[in-house]
Amino acid sequence: MTWAIWPLTARGIWLSPIRSIAVPVVAGTSTPTCQTWPPPTASIPAVSSPWRCDWWSRTACRIGRLPGTYGETIVSSYLLPRSRTGWRRGEKRAAERITDDYLDEALADFSGYIAADELYDGPYCVLSIVDNHQFKRLIYEVLDHDPTEEDITRFFTRFQDALKTRGLSLQGITTDGSPLYPSPIVKVFGSVRHQVCQFHVLAELNKAVLKAVARVRRQLKASLPHIGRGRPSRANRKLAARKKRIESRIADLFDHRHLFVQHHLTQAQQNTLRRITRGQPGLRIVRQIVDEAYRLFDRRCRTETAVAKLARLRRRVRRFKGIRQTLNKLFSPNLEKALTFLDDSLLPATSNAVERGNRRHRKMQKTVYRVRTGLHISQRIALDMLRDAQAQGRWQTTQTLHYARTG
Repeated sequence: MTWAIWPLTARGIWLSPIRSIAVPVVAGTSTPTCQTWPPPTASIPAVSSPWRCDWWSRTACRIGRLPGTYGETIVSSYLLPRSRTGWRRGEKRAAERITDDYLDEALADFSGYIAADELYDGPYCVLSIVDNHQFKRLIYEVLDHDPTEEDITRFFTRFQDALKTRGLSLQGITTDGSPLYPSPIVKVFGSVRHQVCQFHVLAELNKAVLKAVARVRRQLKASLPHIGRGRPSRANRKLAARKKRIESRIADLFDHRHLFVQHHLTQAQQNTLRRITRGQPGLRIVRQIVDEAYRLFDRRCRTETAVAKLARLRRRVRRFKGIRQTLNKLFSPNLEKALTFLDDSLLPATSNAVERGNRRHRKMQKTVYRVRTGLHISQRIALDMLRDAQAQGRWQTTQTLHYARTG
């Protein structure tokens, strides 16, 4: 170890415990400074500085042995505890807080109507129950396999026990058209109103209508006259004009295919629909049946009246053999269950409450790539539930700060 001492005189002398080396006497050119001694508690070489220095509590700790020739400091024996910032992600803390206390707060303003759905995420499946009026997720469960009726029954029983513990009862439940739910609902909840999501039923019907329009386009394409390449000859001019007209009709049916499933049409859209369906009476009948299907879900009707209209509509469809195969979704038993909400003004017609949470989960997975295991999925949903629970408080805080800032 070597250190230097500068006396207050103008000359300097080097002292070292190692083998001495003759150093010529040189004249000091630097400004005289205070004496600098090596720190007694550090094992690193001390270097003199032309600036005045003093002790600092944060550097008075022992530093581990310096490995290698470069002397990197990799160990510290600082006496204060390590910082806990960033040790655990927010999902872990959120999963610990989803307890009975959270359920007490979530069910404090329970509306009595829920929406249940399953979300498939790779090999996992997330079962969720959401308040269909408050849009608040109540309970969830992550499975590592496709759900069965036993899984759904156990999940519903868990929720029913939570309701009985708090003296609450269920008035209605909304699900999609999955066959997993009818039997467990009857076993657990009894004769509670079961509403099949109106959106899912109409989506299946509209998909069948679009397939019928696509079938007509394929038939028109197969009827195109075959003409060789290049400019048509004088004998083929009429065939070329006919081919051009058919191609134009095919393009119109593709560009305006949404008019066959759109609920409300303007006068201009109705004129366009009549133009593109000229010579295709089957497509016009399909559109009329779609209008009748939309009228079934009118809130001004009762369920009994809507079921009678549905029976007449089914008899009308049976008379057309070609359309009967296309619109076979009209004969699904889910259609009657989709009309249950007409007798209960508080029963929502769709399961958008739970679908909104599923969409938010899928959007989150596009950016948070670590949410791919069952544990991380469960923790992330718990964090989402806590954020929803704190949304009202955040909104009130924001409004208070806004009014205070504006005076």
